[in-house]
This record gives sequence, C-alpha cells and structure tokens, in this order.
Amino acid sequence: MIINSNGRLKNIGGQAVIEGVMMKGPKNWTVAVRDNNGFIHLKKEKLGELPKFLKKPVIRGFIALFQALTLGIKSIEFSANKAYGEDNEKDVGKMTMAITILASMILGLGLFILLPLYATKMAGLIFHGITENSLLFNITDGIIRVLVFLVYILLAGMWKEMARTFMYHGAEHKVIHAYEEGRELTIDNAREYSTLHPRCGTSFLLIVMVVSILVFSFIPQHWPFLYKFLSRIVFIPLIAGFSFEFLKLSAKWKDNPVMNFLIKPGLLLQRLTTKEPDDVQIEVALSALKEVLILEDENAA
Repeated sequence: MIINSNGRLKNIGGQAVIEGVMMKGPKNWTVAVRDNNGFIHLKKEKLGELPKFLKKPVIRGFIALFQALTLGIKSIEFSANKAYGEDNEKDVGKMTMAITILASMILGLGLFILLPLYATKMAGLIFHGITENSLLFNITDGIIRVLVFLVYILLAGMWKEMARTFMYHGAEHKVIHAYEEGRELTIDNAREYSTLHPRCGTSFLLIVMVVSILVFSFIPQHWPFLYKFLSRIVFIPLIAGFSFEFLKLSAKWKDNPVMNFLIKPGLLLQRLTTKEPDDVQIEVALSALKEVLILEDENAA
C-alpha cells in the first residue's frame, strides 16, 4: 500500500451516488446510503485482484476508468434501492452490467466524439481554414467538446436529484481532504475543507479533452469522416491512460506553482459538479470512508 506523510493511504477515491457516497480503497470498496427514515445502509465488497501488467503506467488509467464505470453502476443500483425504499435489491447480473456499460459508452461516444466531430465538419464548410489545418480542426473539435460537456453538466445540475448528488460529491471531497490531512474523521473537521479536490473525476474528464486535442492532431486531415471517427475511438485507451497519469502527478505536485496553475481549470469546473453539503450528507460520506478503511486494515493484517 502507498502511504502519505500522515500515515494515510494515498489512493482513496470515491463517487457520489443517489443519497450516498461510494468510497474505494486499494483492495475494497463500500457504499453508504441514507434512506427516507434517516438510516444509513452500507454495502461492501472486495475488489478483484488485477494482473501486474494492468497496473503499469498508462495501462492502469484505462483500467481505472472502466473500473469506475463498473463500480458506479453497482453503487447507483444499491443507492437507488435503499434511497427509494425498494426491498427487491439483487446483484446486477453480468448481462445487465454489460448492456448498461455498452449503453453508457454509446451515449458518451455520441455526445463527446461524434457530435463535436460532425459539428466541426459543418463549421469547416463555412470557415474553410478549419478543414485545411489539422491543428485548427482539432482545436475547434476540442472546444466544441468542452462546450457540450459544460452544457451537459449545467442541464444536469438543474435536475433537483442531481443537485443533491452534487452535494454528496462535495461531501466526498471534504472527508477525503480531512483523511489525507491526518485529521480525526468527524463532521466538524471535514466541514472545514473545500469541496474541490485535484484527483476528482471532473478534472480527469477535462484533462481527457485537452489531451485528446493533442492526440487527435496526429490523425491525417485528408482521412474520410468515418476514419476520423473510428480512429478517435481507437485512441481512447491511450488518452485515458495519459490523462490518468497526469491526474496522479497533479495531485502529487499540487503545491508546485506551475502545476497549481495547470490544475486551476479542473478545479473551477468542479464548482459546477460539487455543492456545499450539509452535516447529514457529510456523515454519510464519513460512514463510507470509515468502512472502507476498516476493510483495508483487515486485509493488511
């Protein structure tokens, strides 16, 4: 296990879910969800052991992205059952999981690759310089992709349930900050910290969009539209891998002035995906974190 200067695990992360928070350690993950009666429900599981070659730099980034999607689906199903008082909870079947992941990937490819690429092609019909210069084409494509992402987040934030999820997202960040700083895990201590965190998935997605502009610039400009689209899909694992490594580096060197400047856009974007939580939500996040730490200690013994 990798430990920081405060004697704490460095790779604790999480996700906000419906009326709850998921926390993931090196070997275990937990979900804490509050139901309508105020009771906190916990789900806990061990993570499967990955082969060593999948833990190598760059490769581990794409694996982490896929793992986050898989755990996110399991966590959301559990949280929906408990938050809405349903008693028919059952494990997500492999086929259901595969279909859900596939549907999520198709939606993501359509919104953040196909739509920006097609919009850039249309823009090139008006501004011919876009289609004649590979770098300009990919910068335009990247800007449109970021705009689509911003609109997506803003629209999601207008949904009442999603706004509450953004509050749990803020609670997740606060308790992780408190843990990483070596503080006692209490509501009062966690409340002091920011809702923004350099290792957030929101920052990761922004890094992905910037890295994609550089990587896609290597795609020949004269290729047909279909080839450009398919090549972008092929490059996704590479882009995710390099983006993940930069995210880890940015968290490690967050006090460096240059790195601090580079991570500012991601932190600003988090102001849209995190909201200030109340004490009840912080308590849920603390429950998830404490439980995963107990499991990690048991495995380490």
